[in-house]
Amino acid sequence: MKQLDGKTALVTGASSGIGRATAKLFAEQGANVIAVARREKDLHSLIEEIKQSGGHADSYVGDVTEENTAQEMVEYALNSFGQLNIAVNNAGMLGSSLPVEEISLSDWSRVINTNLSSGFLGAKYQIPAMRRSGGGSIIFVSSFVGYTIGFPNMSPYAASKAGMVGLAKALAAECAQYGIRVNALLPGGTDTSMGHEASDTPEAIAFVESLHAMKRLAKPQEIAQSALYLASDNSSFTTGTALLADGGVSINKT
Repeated sequence: MKQLDGKTALVTGASSGIGRATAKLFAEQGANVIAVARREKDLHSLIEEIKQSGGHADSYVGDVTEENTAQEMVEYALNSFGQLNIAVNNAGMLGSSLPVEEISLSDWSRVINTNLSSGFLGAKYQIPAMRRSGGGSIIFVSSFVGYTIGFPNMSPYAASKAGMVGLAKALAAECAQYGIRVNALLPGGTDTSMGHEASDTPEAIAFVESLHAMKRLAKPQEIAQSALYLASDNSSFTTGTALLADGGVSINKT
């Protein structure tokens, strides 16, 4: 039996990177997947890949910083598959790499809204749907940045990702009575297009790799496997955690 048979999963930021790998893995494990992102063409290719592999998936094109998207993507999942059991709030952005005194309020707000407020909006509508479905698992894709490590010139990103951990802990305590588990997943450096925005030269990539105990970046599929653990019944007694899947970057000093 597949780990997510009969379950419906919503994955945001699904057009690339960790979100795309997660949507594909969840479908392979039997979930009905609703993939959410702004890039319609990339979503379409993802859905075709899943269907060609025998999986069940559909897409919703929208901006997760808008409340109507948060509401409508949940309604779409319910209308398509009749329930919502899993939500991976993964959509995010890095923002500008600048000292704090050079960051405008609009740039700060854009990162906070994309990374943190979108998670709040998602949960606002995901939780009632999961209550009606008899419980579920909500996952916020955070980062080791802002949790175990601080990098210069990344204050909006670090604040938003740390905020996701706090949000997960509060909602875990709030929702346990409904059979809803809430956790944060904290990847290390990952070989994605967003990761290469921060490290855009071979030298920069090598430096980031060297920060990790394992001396390499993660593949998106490896982070998706950790998301699968949190989504599945294998983590049935796990809630309110900040799960590091970071290749040892948080403990490495060599």
